[in-house]
Formats: sequence, structure tokens, C-alpha cells
Amino acid sequence: MGRPTFRARGFTLVEVLVALVIMSTLALMAWQGVDGIVRTRDASQTRLERTLRVTTVLAQWEQDLTSLHETDVVPALTFDGARLRLTRRTADGVQLVSWALMPSTSEAGIGTSQWVRWAGPSVTASSGLQDSWLRSQLLQNNDPALIKTLSGLTQWQLYCFRGNAWTNCQSSGDVAQVAATPGSGVAPPPAKTVLPSGVRLVLTFADGGGFTGTLTRDVALGPQLP
Repeated sequence: MGRPTFRARGFTLVEVLVALVIMSTLALMAWQGVDGIVRTRDASQTRLERTLRVTTVLAQWEQDLTSLHETDVVPALTFDGARLRLTRRTADGVQLVSWALMPSTSEAGIGTSQWVRWAGPSVTASSGLQDSWLRSQLLQNNDPALIKTLSGLTQWQLYCFRGNAWTNCQSSGDVAQVAATPGSGVAPPPAKTVLPSGVRLVLTFADGGGFTGTLTRDVALGPQLP
């Protein structure tokens, strides 16, 4: 008898196509899973960075308010509806700080505003503080001392706590005058402004900017040091 012969049998075209379809489906499912993980990670990272930025900015805001220092040169705290200006103590003297809401200059932020902070130099002379006050009234987006803190805002509001109630800082006049008591044989001292015991900040964010709705932060103001 002769030796049996075996014919080599390969895959049919249908089997190859079925295998390719299965492999393609598995690869697509794997890619969708990886892509979802990457997107989730990127979104979480973006939210984390924005949250950290908001936290840092609000910490600076609170530090400015709790460092308020009254002088006889310019008001210690004044708000005109668009700009807050205050004087604060520093290690080198007194500094004028301005917070304002300005139109966004980026294409992505068209139609919204950005919250900015401007700080003048620390000074020890009245003339330097007056110069900072005048300069703060003419702020431009290209001012080198201007820091863009938060973007995607539509408005901001400030409330002052006086007389056991919150009132709009602008409508309440920001300051209350105390009648000066004349000294014996000397000219009466200038009227002194009475600061509120607290300031409430309300920021309103536009939709689609990472944050939506409003953010409220209350800051208690302690007694002023001489």
C-alpha cells in the first residue's frame, strides 16, 4: 500500500473576513474606551486647574480686604459699581489695590468679562499714594501691573455689612461719615470714614466657561490697626 497523502487546508475567504470584522470591532471598542479615559482625565484636569485658580484668586481677594489700612490721603475702601479700590498695609508701607471687571480681550471670551487686579507700588509718602489713586482711574488692558485673574464672567456685585444687614456697597455710599469732635483751641480733625464689618462678593459666571451660576464669598473685616 502507498503512503497516505494529506492536503494542506487554509482559511476560507469567509473565515478571514469574519476574523477581520471581529478584530476591528474589538479594536474599535478598545479605542473608544481609551479615548473616553483620556477625555475624562483632561476634563478633570481642566476643572482642577480652574478650581485651584479660583481658590488662589479668592485667597488674594481676602488678603487684600483683611489688610485694609486707613489713611488721611485717600479712602480706604470705595466701590463705584465697576471698580473697587482699597488701601492695604504692606511690609514696605501702604499700597493701593484696584479690582475691576473689564471686557475680555480673547476671542474665546467674546461677550464676557474678566476680573482683574491692579496693585500700585508700596509707598510711604502721601504723594505716592495720590499718584497710585489717579493711575487706578485710568487703567488700560495693557498696563504692566494689571493681572487678569478670572475670565468668563458676566457681572460682579459687592455688599457691605452695616447695621446688622447687607446692603449694596455702591447704594450705601461705601462710607459713613463720623462727626468730628473739635479739640480745645485746635482745628477739628477731618471726618473719618467708618468701614463695614464685612464685605460680600458675588461673581456671576457665563455658561460654558467651566463654572456656571454664581459664586459668593464673605470676608469679615477686623478692627483697623493704627
